Parts: sequence; structure tokens; C-alpha cells
Amino acid sequence: MTNARPTTSHRRRHVARKPLAAGLGAVGVLAGAWYATATPTTTTTAAAPRLAAVTNTTVNLAARFPYLSAGYNNTREWTRTATAVAPNGTLRVAWPASDGVHVTPLTAAGKRSGADTVVKGAKEVGGLVAHNDGFALLTRVSDTNKWKETAAALIRYKNGTQAFRTKLTGTASHDTAPLLDGQLTWNGTKYGTYFVVHGAGGFADGHFGDKLSYVSAKGAKLTGGWSWGCSHNEGIALHAETTGAFTSLCFDDWRSGLFVSTGIGAPDNAPAVQREQCWAGYCGGTFAGRTGDLVKSSTGRYATAFASRGAASAAKNPADASGRGWTVKPKTSTHQVAVAFLKNRNTPAGKPVYLTSAAGTENVNVHIAPYGKDRLLVSWESLKNAKCSAGTCTGTFTGTHLRLIDWNGALKTPDKVVQARISGDVATLKDGSLTWAYAPVTPSYASALTGASPTTTTLKVARLKP
Repeated sequence: MTNARPTTSHRRRHVARKPLAAGLGAVGVLAGAWYATATPTTTTTAAAPRLAAVTNTTVNLAARFPYLSAGYNNTREWTRTATAVAPNGTLRVAWPASDGVHVTPLTAAGKRSGADTVVKGAKEVGGLVAHNDGFALLTRVSDTNKWKETAAALIRYKNGTQAFRTKLTGTASHDTAPLLDGQLTWNGTKYGTYFVVHGAGGFADGHFGDKLSYVSAKGAKLTGGWSWGCSHNEGIALHAETTGAFTSLCFDDWRSGLFVSTGIGAPDNAPAVQREQCWAGYCGGTFAGRTGDLVKSSTGRYATAFASRGAASAAKNPADASGRGWTVKPKTSTHQVAVAFLKNRNTPAGKPVYLTSAAGTENVNVHIAPYGKDRLLVSWESLKNAKCSAGTCTGTFTGTHLRLIDWNGALKTPDKVVQARISGDVATLKDGSLTWAYAPVTPSYASALTGASPTTTTLKVARLKP
């Protein structure tokens, strides 16, 4: 288990923590092209799959959805929506409102099929699993603790009625969950819940780490997982497995990078996927709402995508007497789109593949999803003429990009710029189509978000057929 490190800040705290190494303290103006791609290693042929058009269905909402959130330095971020498909092909979409988290039932075609279920007192969409008779939601609920913060909870609804509400943090475990940045997965027998925790007593008092808990189909806590892992965790990914530990990744700011935490809670010898300067706000965004995801191939390999500044150099920090801390000097000022692969649930496979390279362009909201039998869809939003400070950037929004690659990272189609946005979890339908819900607005990243979020009373449900 990784020992905690004293701190009082974490993501969404608006004052960014200073890195040990010299960072991007001054604002710099970076001029560059709209976007640039890495040199493709495979040319596109007439037989190669082409991206179809993204189709949309409009869903009217029963409450106002505040579709923006303030990240580090008040950077504008999409408020996460989660889209999940049930075994019978129907959909559920979870989104937060002032009266709780709404879960909207949809047909397989993306049309509303009934009234929302409103999970009262729920504060965040941390993950969603759709069942034929309802859903399970990872969220935050009120709690009594020394920090007066919320608790993580898994809530299951069956046929419109709450079946269980299992708190995953509390006084006995000396932890709270003031935010989740979480993932919820289901393997047909049990749930995996992976989320950020704040120590409230015990050895980790006042520190931030992460926790993975398994929960049965009836809401009972199961063995396995861990109570304290990556510290701080700046991004979480989780993939359900039929047997054994669920595959997991985390961005750890102390050891600076993206790590495999599968089954081990990411102690100090966790396999490194990529070294990054990951101080609060410096990583490219958290899984799964704002960057990446974890996709498994039919042969047992894994792929993840993330916004990356790379590493010009990486070494253990001599000022850290514990020997655990690392100092990473970023290779670029702006975040580029990276895809990394794992040979299996425990082992990274080579260096990440970079899909963009323009120095003056910031790339945000990076996602990856399976596309057909042997392709991957990578999406991101680009910002030209980026101005960056303390790891966060503003700029002029220039489009939502979709690109197909293969399981080696090779280009299969040129970028397609679309009007649909991806602001959370993407679900895969039985026919291989991808679907997701998003706020039908054009984003602006020209300035920080101050004051309340704007709201919408409609969602678009997008579909992309392979």
C-alpha cells in the first residue's frame, strides 16, 4: 500500500498546487496550425473501413442540466454524462440536476421510453450500469464526517424502486468522497467501483488517494480491491473481468504518470504506462469523463487514450526522502493525443503512440472506443492558439475530431470533424454501433468558467455505426 503524502489540494480545488520541478508558471502564447497528425504508419486503402455519419436524436429533459464544470484554474470542462446499454439493448443516460441525478430510459434507437428516475440526494455521475430492469449508479451522497464531505455510494434501482444504497466510504474506513472521478463496471456477477477518497482519520488523515471496492448483485461489500492506492489519483480507468481482479489504471501525481494498478492498488513498483508531469491540473484530464477509457480486444490486449504532454526527462526526485517521488519535465507545453496499449491486464506494451503533434494546439476530452471487429475510434477536441499556464490551457475551439486506428495505433482514416460532442461515457450496442449523450452546444475554451454553469433542457443522443 502506498503511504499518503501531506496535502490539502486535489482536482477541482481552484488553486493549483506548485510542482517540485519548474513548470509552466508564466503564460506563453503558442501559435500554430489548427491541428497536425503524427505520420501514419499505414496508408488508407479502398477496402479500409470509413467513418459513417454521426446521427442524432433529441431528448427533452425534465430538469435543467448544468453542462459545464470548473476544473483546475476554473478551466471549462464538460459535466459528465454516462450512457449505458442493457442486455436487452435499451439505454440509460445519467446526468446531474439540482434535485439529484436523473437517469433517463431510452429505446435502442435513442428515444425516450419513460419518465426519469431521479436519485434524490445524489451529487455526481461516477459511473452507470444499465440492467434490463433498471440501473446501478456510482454517486455521492450526504454523510457525517470530520470534513463535512459526501460519501461514495452505489445505488441500485429495479423497476423504478430503490433496491439498495450501499455506502462505500465512512467513519469505520476513515474516508470520504468529496468527488469521485470514478468508474463503475459489472461482470454479470459483481460490480467494481473505483473512485477518489479523502482520508478522514487513520494513517491517511487529510490526504487524497483512491479506493477500489467490489459489491455483490444484492449490494453487499465483497473482498478484494483496496482501501488506499494511487495518491493522488488524477485519473481512473476500470475494465470488468470475468475472473480475477478487474483491470485498472490510474494517473498518480506523486510518482508522476499513468500506471497499471490492477490487483495491487498501484504501490511503488506499479508498471508505468507513461511518465507524465501529473501535479494537480497538469495531467490531461480524468478518466472517463474527460479523457480516455480502457478498451479490451478479442485477443486480450487493452488500449487507452489520454491527453499527454509527454516526458522530456523523468527521474526520481532527490528532494523526496521517501524515494517514491518523481520529477518529470514535460516534452510539450500543450497536451497531445496519445494511445497506449497493454499486452494483458498487468503489462504495458511499448511506448504510447501519438496522434497529434502541433505545438500550438491544445487537445482535450480524449476518448477511445471499439469500432467494429478490429478498429478503435479515438476522439478529441482541439484548441488553436493555446495559452497555457500551470498545466491548463485556453484557446479557440476548432472542432471535435474522430479518427480510426488499428490495434497498433496505425491510421485507418483521416480525421473527421463532427458537430457531435463527447462529454462522458460511450456505450457499445449489440450491432457494434457506438452511442453517447451530450449537451447540444458549441464549446468555448477562450476563458475560465466563473459563476454558475449554463444549463440545457435537451440532450442529443448520438450514434455512430461501424
